Amino acid sequence: MTRRPDPSTPEGAAEALEAMWTIRTFELALEELYQRGMLHGTMHLSIGQEATATGVTGALEDGDMITSTHRGHGHCLGHGADPTAMMAELLARDTGYCRGRGGSMHIADVANGNLGANGIVAGSMTIAAGAALAQQQAGGDRVVACFFGDGAANEGAFHEALNLAAIWDLPVVYVCENNQYGMSMASSLAAAGDDIAGRAGAYGIPGHRVDGNDPVAVHEVVLEATARARAGDGPTLVEAETYRYRGHSKSDRNLYRTREEINTWRDERDPIDTFRTRALEAGWLDEEAADAAEQRARDTVRDAVQEASAAPPARVEDLDGAAYAPVPARDGVEDAA
Repeated sequence: MTRRPDPSTPEGAAEALEAMWTIRTFELALEELYQRGMLHGTMHLSIGQEATATGVTGALEDGDMITSTHRGHGHCLGHGADPTAMMAELLARDTGYCRGRGGSMHIADVANGNLGANGIVAGSMTIAAGAALAQQQAGGDRVVACFFGDGAANEGAFHEALNLAAIWDLPVVYVCENNQYGMSMASSLAAAGDDIAGRAGAYGIPGHRVDGNDPVAVHEVVLEATARARAGDGPTLVEAETYRYRGHSKSDRNLYRTREEINTWRDERDPIDTFRTRALEAGWLDEEAADAAEQRARDTVRDAVQEASAAPPARVEDLDGAAYAPVPARDGVEDAA
């Protein structure tokens, strides 16, 4: 089993920077497509949170799994999803991961260990516990990384999942992306206690709070947590402090926070800008390598948009076939489910 290189090395820094640029460029493209009326429904963007997705998935190994959220584009891309298949899914194309039926909030790539995004707040947490239990019973050393938001930390599923994972020493890492808001409610007003990571003590497991805009810090914490899980020592709760620049969804007018607050995070703590500067100063990258990583990301997303746009649309007449498996043939006749 292999994992991505450490982002504090030249090879890893280039890969991490490209991964973050790919996530951001992908979502900027989605935003433009939405505004042009080419993407229907709603969507939840994670622009500003790229370092958490990159740091977490970069610490995983081949064969590990993730569960995601309604704000999950970065998780999927970080875990190796094909940008073209993702874009096709969002554009309701038959070549999408779920043949255009899932859209933004339900992308899954089970063959690659992505057990799926979902629109249920905290829904990823119990799914991750079940997947981790299955891996534990099957043997081996696969780990499940579960993404959830700060709003999910106040759902009953948060307690149920962490409690079971702790009781059974399940190989799962719970990662809270605290982007400061659950819809329009500030997390500081909604969650009692100093931080969400501190709740780990109630379950007798480690809890870590980390700068979610620093892919190196996230990578190091999750790498330690996955090592603990692989050793059979149970789960870890990680709280990654980050920020989303856009509203909760495309229907959110952002009236609950100030422009000054958003600009402060973007100007002083932007994950891509700060990591690029750090990598250059540390000698992990030079200007040419950093520019090349950004350009590769832009080229990847441009190609994904072009190819997905040209793909055939999801077929309405095959909705049953997209939802149900065929019934085995009986007496030489194959019945439709």
